Amino acid sequence: MLKVGVITASDKGSRGEREDLSGQLLKELVQEINGKVILYIVLPDDQKLLADRMKVWTDVEEVDLILTTGGTGFSLRDVTPEATLSIADRLVPGIAEVMRMESLKVTPKAMLSRAVAVLRKRTLIINMPGSPKAVKECWQAISPALNHGIQILKGEASECAEPIKA
Repeated sequence: MLKVGVITASDKGSRGEREDLSGQLLKELVQEINGKVILYIVLPDDQKLLADRMKVWTDVEEVDLILTTGGTGFSLRDVTPEATLSIADRLVPGIAEVMRMESLKVTPKAMLSRAVAVLRKRTLIINMPGSPKAVKECWQAISPALNHGIQILKGEASECAEPIKA
């Protein structure tokens, strides 16, 4: 079972002015990869608060996967990628590239996403979009590879290559 944390970045959500539909959807979707959300929070769009929470969840709680939702657009308050990058050990550009590529099939606005994916210690952190529809589309694109990637990160698997068939 993968230990998962979900952080929703939303000023309105953190004040109770908006229901967090995307975070709730992520709680359901992680079950598809044998994940369980053990930590969940809605935070305001504040770079330090977001970064500090991700650090605690990686360094102290040792979750396998952190999914953030929201805060990846062009608004001046959208700082989730900056918070994520500020605590990153290594980048995982392919995940965000695939999310944008698949989303571009639905809307040209997908190119405006600034989402990133990174590794910190033995935790994979992925910035997801803020809308439930976009979360579901992006999840469908990336979820098939997540278990294997996390197994490699945790030292439980070592090979990505498929065996050669004769």
